[in-house]
Amino acid sequence: MRLREVKLRHVRMKMKFPFSTSFGTFEDKEFILLEAKDENGESGWGESVAFHSPWYNEETVKTNWHMLEDFMIPKLLNTDIEHPDEVSEILSGIRKNNMAKSTIEGAVWDLFAKQKGIPLAVALGGEKKEIDVGISIGIQDTVLDLVQLIEEHVNEGYKRIKVKIKPGWDVEVLREVRKHFPNVPLMADANSAYHLNDIDRLKALDEFNLTMIEQPLSSDDIVDHAQLQKELSTPVCLDESIHSYEDARKAIELGSCKIINIKIGRVGGLTESKRIHDLCQKHDIPVWCGGMLESGVGRAHNIALTTLSNFILPGDTAASSRYWEKDIIDPVVVVENGIITVPEKPGIGYEPNREIIQQLSVSEKSYF
Repeated sequence: MRLREVKLRHVRMKMKFPFSTSFGTFEDKEFILLEAKDENGESGWGESVAFHSPWYNEETVKTNWHMLEDFMIPKLLNTDIEHPDEVSEILSGIRKNNMAKSTIEGAVWDLFAKQKGIPLAVALGGEKKEIDVGISIGIQDTVLDLVQLIEEHVNEGYKRIKVKIKPGWDVEVLREVRKHFPNVPLMADANSAYHLNDIDRLKALDEFNLTMIEQPLSSDDIVDHAQLQKELSTPVCLDESIHSYEDARKAIELGSCKIINIKIGRVGGLTESKRIHDLCQKHDIPVWCGGMLESGVGRAHNIALTTLSNFILPGDTAASSRYWEKDIIDPVVVVENGIITVPEKPGIGYEPNREIIQQLSVSEKSYF
């Protein structure tokens, strides 16, 4: 294929409810939506998961726009591409900036699948027709608010509950949650809020039979996590520490974790996500797909990736209605009893709603 046009849109969507983590609270989501067209006018879609500020990693909406406009689009525009795996090779001379890379690579994967007339899930080698999903719940004003929210989502059938924690909002909170929900699959996400000298507090979480504790220590660490995992019976899951296949390999060899969260944007795209998936499967390390408050386009890519066989833990790909009054795709992502049916249409399987996208776009620019 050849990309004849690439369009970037800066989109701002108001969230249905504020979402709070150890880093702060989000009331709306800004992101880049990328549309890539081939010689026949067919469109592939990708979404940047970078936030407006660099709290999760060093990337932001503005830096992604800069990297795409000035470096990545010029490298890929009007270049012969036989397979999406080539995108990561073409962009390999650009260091890091994984979320920007993933944005345009995702559009190429969508376009490739549409040209082949197959769902993106099939193009990736996925086999599942349905995927199990859980839900991520931010830090609430009170424990009672949290318990009520968990009950609501348990009743909706979600297969796993993830709660955000931070020092002072952890042990007693989870104890109260477990009192109300003794058998619900439960995990805690720390977003790097702890240090190794908090080990006693983290060991106290073993009491609650958690599926995992996600990224308790520094976002760039795999060494201290190895020491922590030796002290915990609860599986440590790495998120922010894993940016590549090599990071995953080193973490597995060091014993830094027992589970890995694969986020497409964090590792630089679907091709690298597949490589990490295959490595983890070889070493009997379960994986799951984390969420980044994506709109429907990013959510569709997550669904396709999760059809790979080693995604055996429910991911964070909740229904569109969990975050948005109206999503930017038709149909919207629907969860029934904790299950999403994988779309069978070619590509991502959902149609971006251009009218809504236009309404929500702050700016846009086309490249030929």
